[in-house]
Amino acid sequence: MKEQQILWKLIAVYLVLVIGLIAMIAPFLWMLSTSFKSTKAIFRFPPDWIPAQPTLAHYQKLFETLDFLTPFKNTVIVAVSITFLSLLICSMAGYAFAKFRFPGRDKLFIGLLGTLMVPGQITMIPVFLLLNKLRLLNSYPGLILPGLASAFSIFFMRQFIRTIPDELLEAARIDGASERYIFFKIVLPLCKPALATLGIFNFTGSWNSFLWPLIIASSEKMYTLPVAIANLGGQYQTDYGLQMAGAVVVIVPIIIVFLFAQRYFIKGITLSGLKG
Repeated sequence: MKEQQILWKLIAVYLVLVIGLIAMIAPFLWMLSTSFKSTKAIFRFPPDWIPAQPTLAHYQKLFETLDFLTPFKNTVIVAVSITFLSLLICSMAGYAFAKFRFPGRDKLFIGLLGTLMVPGQITMIPVFLLLNKLRLLNSYPGLILPGLASAFSIFFMRQFIRTIPDELLEAARIDGASERYIFFKIVLPLCKPALATLGIFNFTGSWNSFLWPLIIASSEKMYTLPVAIANLGGQYQTDYGLQMAGAVVVIVPIIIVFLFAQRYFIKGITLSGLKG
């Protein structure tokens, strides 16, 4: 009887997981399917998940209508810069909070965590005014600087670095290693899973960012891909096939990055919460 109950519980769990998987993957599959449909086939009812006559017309129109190279270059520069610099800055801050004792450390960290409750939209106006004073609007620094550090990233790195034994770092100090050497040669190599996980979060967030680039970029030469694709919509009607093709082009690099880093991603998520 107990075995049957366990079996039914497993079936229920897997059923819920399958339903969740379908709910999450269905929009992506519909987006991919729509990008290969003709305009007439998009509005057909009942809809076809698999295009009867697939076409690349929307992709061809995308690259003809949109100066694809410029927004793609801007997106790569912004996403890579934010990812790399954020990992460096947040890992340094996480290392300080995890392994150094200084006056007010815990209070400062609690205050930092408190900022997680502040929506990003609230800080957009003061940050915009600050960048305007610094004359950084419509520039790469204006797109990159606000995303270089976040409370979540610092907290994440702090949690992971706390799992590194203090004895290992003390042994390095006894051998005469400087703090710079310890951080770059010992701590960072041990943080590869956490860095990969955080790197995926930061790269995905900055690659898909729409609102902030829309506010900062006032000319087409500084548009990122999400902003450029959003502007493809017509004044009186929306070309859904064209926008779906653009969305597919935007999401493919993220999938590639995740496939290459998924092993470290899963390990980082698991290990970052070992110590509270």
